[in-house]
Amino acid sequence: MGLDNYNSSLYENKEIGIKKTKIPGLLSIDLVLNGDERGWFKENFQREKLVAQGFPRDFQPIQMNVSANKERGVTRGIHAEPWNKYISIQSGKIFTAIVDLRKGKSFGVVETLEMTPGKAMYVPKGCGNAFQTLTSDVLYTYLVDAHWSPEAKYTLVNLADPELNISWPIPLNEAIISDKDKGHPLLKDLTL
Repeated sequence: MGLDNYNSSLYENKEIGIKKTKIPGLLSIDLVLNGDERGWFKENFQREKLVAQGFPRDFQPIQMNVSANKERGVTRGIHAEPWNKYISIQSGKIFTAIVDLRKGKSFGVVETLEMTPGKAMYVPKGCGNAFQTLTSDVLYTYLVDAHWSPEAKYTLVNLADPELNISWPIPLNEAIISDKDKGHPLLKDLTL
């Protein structure tokens, strides 16, 4: 949802809200977008308002990253990094899949949702995330609470893992995927 197809009636007067998901610690967040014919404005991350709704108070972001995706069908992931993330979309629309890759009874649980600029998500460390662009010109931003390091331990899982059975809106054989992401191991082959 870029500026060209923004419909202010979809978002005005909506209140910020947080929903828990079936993955412990993973939060789906509704943001307030206010706009008119010129475009829109949102508070992308406002700690006190989020904490009042149940957001983790101890999340202290120290780095912001942006992934710019030109075409519909770009698919990235599944990557679990050793830090917590606050993800939001600045333009466009995505389908996202989150997989719990932490040891425990929720290991392998998948949560999917669509995100537009009116949505955000908190992903706890140890959960793998992937996304697929449903429009062109997607700007995907995320705040993290640790700096990237070449020594960081990542857990990677194949986007097409049959055990996860993710229903990608654009079939993976038609998607734009890096060779690196295509080569990730299956869930059954992980050693945690």
